Amino acid sequence: MALTRRQKEVLDWIAGFISSKGYSPSFEEIAEGIGLASIATVHKHLTALDSKGYLKRSFNQSRALDLAPKYYREMRQHKQVFPPPPETPLLGTIAAGRPIESYSNPDTLSFADFTGIKDVYALEVRGESMIDDHIMEGDYVLVENTKQVRDGDIVVALVEGSETTLKRFYREGTDQARLQPANQAMEPIVVPLRDLDIQGRVLAVHRRF
Repeated sequence: MALTRRQKEVLDWIAGFISSKGYSPSFEEIAEGIGLASIATVHKHLTALDSKGYLKRSFNQSRALDLAPKYYREMRQHKQVFPPPPETPLLGTIAAGRPIESYSNPDTLSFADFTGIKDVYALEVRGESMIDDHIMEGDYVLVENTKQVRDGDIVVALVEGSETTLKRFYREGTDQARLQPANQAMEPIVVPLRDLDIQGRVLAVHRRF
């Protein structure tokens, strides 16, 4: 059975969502993404796609949509390939303990939710000084490349021109800064402002399990 134009639009949108995010969309996300007026309309299209063999649905689970083998067979026949999700520069690792050498070894990492934001890069966390803020070793932090930060922001700070660290930033008087860890077992780093170069502000944390 052939798909209607609207059914194909819904199917392609779901496939793109799964490709970029790694999980299936909710009914609400489909309605918003396609511009449908109601959840009932979403349900009607999904039922049709299920009956035509393009989707698999599990009715007792949340986000329980999956693309059926028929969909992939037709994509291969038409040689349709989805573009990879947008990527963010991965510049290396960042200390969440004592400062380490400045980041290097550029790579890329996908953060689809933050695409379109200018001057953003990612760093992999090393150390445990930010664990009370739920930033663990092996996490990735998404960083806005800016020097405009406020007290309490989590920042990437270059200390004395050679070592970077991830800490909360606080001004101390007019000429010093305190880089505060989120770990009660660790002491803050107090440094003259002239020896500190703020290289970014954390926007988000990504964790792989």
